[in-house]
Amino acid sequence: PYTLVIELTDVLLHPEWSLVTGWRFKKRPGIDNLFQQLAPLYEIVIFTSETGMTAFPLIDSVDPHGFISYRLFRDATRYMGGHHVKDISCLNREPSKVVVVDCKKEAFRLQPFNGLALKKWDGNSDDRTLFDLSAFLKSEPGGGGGTTFGR
Repeated sequence: PYTLVIELTDVLLHPEWSLVTGWRFKKRPGIDNLFQQLAPLYEIVIFTSETGMTAFPLIDSVDPHGFISYRLFRDATRYMGGHHVKDISCLNREPSKVVVVDCKKEAFRLQPFNGLALKKWDGNSDDRTLFDLSAFLKSEPGGGGGTTFGR
């Protein structure tokens, strides 16, 4: 099977802060569809530049059905040139079968042909990117990496 490595912040969730509520995270439209459609085809891995303490409860809240196989946090990234970089060579997976989805191209710069760069989500409720992404990844197993998606 293929492995889908996906960032949490600004790809699946958008952080919002207010004086009244403090930090809150908004779910991107299509997140449930993405997991349901791709879980039979991909091993889904959240690999985020957030700390585990922040991300663990967020992942629990967006994945009540257990579609996510593994969770990797900031401590599993490499800090290079001011960016948290995801090195998929550490995943013990066939690199040609790994797709990395992030809104920062720097995050997959060690393996650029494995990456799909999404537009950073700003919290817009009309966003359709995850619906389009799930349709694309279903039709193109492996994702045709190295491209910019949803811009």
